[in-house]
Amino acid sequence: MFSPMDMDKPLLDRVLQALGDVLEARGLTYELVVVGGSSLLLLGLLERPTRDLDALAIIEDGAYVRAEPFPLPLAQAVASVGRAFRLSEDWLNPGPTDLLRFGLPEGFRERTTLLRFGALTLHIAGRFDQVCFKLYAAVDQGPGSKHAADLRALQPSRDELLAAGRWSRTHDPSDGYRQALVELFAAFEVEAADELL
Repeated sequence: MFSPMDMDKPLLDRVLQALGDVLEARGLTYELVVVGGSSLLLLGLLERPTRDLDALAIIEDGAYVRAEPFPLPLAQAVASVGRAFRLSEDWLNPGPTDLLRFGLPEGFRERTTLLRFGALTLHIAGRFDQVCFKLYAAVDQGPGSKHAADLRALQPSRDELLAAGRWSRTHDPSDGYRQALVELFAAFEVEAADELL
């Protein structure tokens, strides 16, 4: 049994190129929308090594569709590459795909950055959208979480935090979530109670 490796940017680039090469060799092409820590690595907005890359959606005929479950040929290629690089089984996973159910931040698609690795095309969420997702995750896991640390690394402005907070409330309008959001903002030294009613 081995301990799965974390990925820094050079390793992540090699892994994704290998996945693109495997897909190409098998006559397959995929387009994925990705978010989270590893996507921030790819954009040069984060430096910490990460364990996995989160797929928000698969693009089919120009439309974003749920990534869970991965199509079997993609899942098999991901598993093959993961074994070759000694990565965790879920090094590429559809964990955040439920975000599609309640809607993405307005203008999300126009802010994505495209990266191509052979037969694999990634649409990487833009910085503001990453602020939204990291804020949402940080409220759930607290101000001491890696998501809160990533959010700090993105250096969002007060206006960006408030806009992200308003977006996150469309996913969870409960009073409990609002209170946790206000508490997180306090950790970021942002007064936000009135704006989040």
